[in-house]
Amino acid sequence: MPIHEFKCKKCGKIFESLLLNKSEKEKVVCPSCGTAQVEPLISTFSLSGSSSGKGASLPLSSSCSTSGRFS
Repeated sequence: MPIHEFKCKKCGKIFESLLLNKSEKEKVVCPSCGTAQVEPLISTFSLSGSSSGKGASLPLSSSCSTSGRFS
């Protein structure tokens, strides 16, 4: 989901907003004070779904193989 995190420059509230395309960033307003003076924050993300509770792991190797099948 394209959920983005913002910080209001007026009241300092940090909030999230669902944006389906880039043009919607210009329409984001603070839910607390209603100002459009907001700045995007750099957010981290996590993957989940592993039954071990440690989250999903991504393979470190490329899906391209040099096993000699295609020379």
